[in-house]
Amino acid sequence: MKPMKRPVLSVSRGAGRFTSGARVLPSFLIIGAQRCGTTSLYRALAQHPLLLKPVLHKGVHYFDTGYRRGLPWYRGHFPLRVGAALLARRHGAPAQAFESSPYYLFHPLAGERIAADLPGVKLIVLVRDPVERACSAHAHELARGYETESSFEYALELEERRLAGAEESLRARPYSVHHSHRHHAYVARGRYAAQLDRLEPLFGRERILVLDSHRFFAEPEPVYDRVLDFLGVPRLGYPAFERHNGRALPRPLPASLRRALRERFEADDARLVRWLGGAPSWR
Repeated sequence: MKPMKRPVLSVSRGAGRFTSGARVLPSFLIIGAQRCGTTSLYRALAQHPLLLKPVLHKGVHYFDTGYRRGLPWYRGHFPLRVGAALLARRHGAPAQAFESSPYYLFHPLAGERIAADLPGVKLIVLVRDPVERACSAHAHELARGYETESSFEYALELEERRLAGAEESLRARPYSVHHSHRHHAYVARGRYAAQLDRLEPLFGRERILVLDSHRFFAEPEPVYDRVLDFLGVPRLGYPAFERHNGRALPRPLPASLRRALRERFEADDARLVRWLGGAPSWR
């Protein structure tokens, strides 16, 4: 974040907290997975007049790394109820606030916190080829300076050691942050079914929508319609669909490594069928 923006954000957050009682809470969340098109879907949905994004930025990261700040702080990020009511009258349907924080899906405590603080909330999850996701995540973390190993293969070798005891540590110290769990989980974050299965008892299958991001990018209109139907929001035309936060890989993945990773994810991908209603597009 540029230094000049910090005072402005600080003032805005302070004002948001002061008026938090007059603000709406989210009706739905885009919770992941990381590097699966969450920003692209977020920006498409934010163009709908009844879908209200956070006042300051896309991801609030309250239920993963910011939970110690309290619910008034979180509520302060969202629009005022009076504005939401005006939009509802204008369009004849309730306005819904939302945010997108892709670490929520993977964080071991986020689901429990969301269920406790946002009863009735709906969740949207995007998934993609986990091999491609892992490669993209490594390039992303390397570019941001959170990864120091330029070799993707070596970073994969380190992953198990880096993540050892991470979930236990996060549960034992609920307000702590585990650097490797957040930034170095290349294979673990691609095991989508395990993360979804953890959420199902908390929210029920009917409140979780899982989307194949490859299909979203190939044919965005029917996927967008499906999201609006899931949310109970009227269709008011299509937004401009664009790809955001794409990152080219520094080098092609060796075929042998791709095959080995594909085999590692085979059982996990098979468990996604019941969530997607069919085989993942990459299988």
